[in-house]
Amino acid sequence: MRRTLAAVSCGAALLFPMVAVTPARAATTVTNGGFESSGTGVASPPGWTTSGTASADYTETGGRSGSYRLTHWSSSAYTVKTSQTLTGLAAGPYTLSLYVKNGGGQGSVYAGLENCGGPAAQTALPVTADWLKLVVSANVSGGSCTISLYSSASAGNWASFDDVSFAAGASNLSIKGADVSTLAKSEAYGGVYYGSDGARRDALSVLRSSGANYARLKVWVRPADGYNDKAHVLAMARRVKALGMGLLVDFHYSDRWADPGTQTKPASWASLPFDQLRQAVYDHTYDVLNALKAQGTTADMAQIGNEINDGMLWEDGRASANFGRLAQLLNAGSDAVRAVSSSTKVVVHLAEGGNNSLFRWFFDNARNNGVRYDVIGASYYSYWHGTLAAMQANLLDIRSRYGKPVFLAETAYPFTTGNDDGEPNIITAATPYTGYPATQAGQAAMFRDVLSTAQAAGALGAFYWEPTWTAVTGNGWDPENPGSGNGWDNQALFDFNNRPTAAMAQFAHP
Repeated sequence: MRRTLAAVSCGAALLFPMVAVTPARAATTVTNGGFESSGTGVASPPGWTTSGTASADYTETGGRSGSYRLTHWSSSAYTVKTSQTLTGLAAGPYTLSLYVKNGGGQGSVYAGLENCGGPAAQTALPVTADWLKLVVSANVSGGSCTISLYSSASAGNWASFDDVSFAAGASNLSIKGADVSTLAKSEAYGGVYYGSDGARRDALSVLRSSGANYARLKVWVRPADGYNDKAHVLAMARRVKALGMGLLVDFHYSDRWADPGTQTKPASWASLPFDQLRQAVYDHTYDVLNALKAQGTTADMAQIGNEINDGMLWEDGRASANFGRLAQLLNAGSDAVRAVSSSTKVVVHLAEGGNNSLFRWFFDNARNNGVRYDVIGASYYSYWHGTLAAMQANLLDIRSRYGKPVFLAETAYPFTTGNDDGEPNIITAATPYTGYPATQAGQAAMFRDVLSTAQAAGALGAFYWEPTWTAVTGNGWDPENPGSGNGWDNQALFDFNNRPTAAMAQFAHP
């Protein structure tokens, strides 16, 4: 991903199962889970118990699938919990599923499972004007478990809940990753990183200890600055695997950034006839992955192209002009992956994670042209790619339509509107996405809610894009210009004092 201001869209044994949700053993009925048993304006609806500000808990019209929903709201400050205890439960994991809307602004608002025999499990409600699915899992050991819908808010803040269900089985993210492609160059040019205790530490170790379990590394063919080439990917892969992390290798098939607006061939491939270009894709992919395997750091996933909305290696591989040729290039990469390791999963990755029509167009064509791949990756930047609900709907649709696991290959959010170098920031708005200010708290909430939204869609997980790309002289965005700066420093997960931002803790998301 290197985005410009005009057009910016940028795992050791396999660490994730290809299904992110533990199969349910049996459903357990929630009484009045759709809030249809009471009509409108009823406080503490049948089947549910209210504690706290009773008047702030009531049903109203506008349900997701029926006529009614539960809403928390009051004209004065309030704290309210709507709960229901289920009994007769066999020991084991269970998952609460529900749909929510939320206007934001609360001190705390969550859905959770409590008094289940172990620690309470909660998921915060994202700010969303559209119905959004959430899930939260807990282990039950005492035969009962309480569903809790909780709000603590100022006057006028609201949250709505509907279609609450509870079933045996667990839902967890198997990928909580970080793209650390710029880290080696940062370190070489003097970049330093600290833990939250102020002690100098290895940035990759900070990410790992925070809960990150996967690393993503891009590879260019012959980059002008010498970084993000095979040698640097090999060196970083040794560090990644030594920490027990999974490894995703992101092939750009370029000497520099490849994204939806730029898919430039490597200079050494520019004049190749198509058959030789296809062979070059195979040879380059095989060379990098086989070298990784030879040193004992086999890639867990390999991405054939980066944000290839309209293909790659233009003009030969432009999807809108000749998808058949793009399919041949993708299959050359895919075949190289499988020739090196049958365990390495092949990823096809698009940007615009909330754009379902794009994904349907591309992957319908991929199916019709026989593209061989295992996993679908999507970039999702909330300030560019639509609402959280649109992203979730897209992930749900493409999982079902194509029968492939899905994950977010890129996401990020700013923690400040400040700038730590002379390069203008790519994102400068005080509130780039409604309800999430460009603050440490806002960045943490957005990363948390992206993870929760993807989890409820059944996604494998997500990668935070370039959390270590702090402002370091010499480590700018342009590999051909040593004097270029970094427009991403306000979206890293290390602040301008090189300490972890509050969002770093979200890698611990279950």
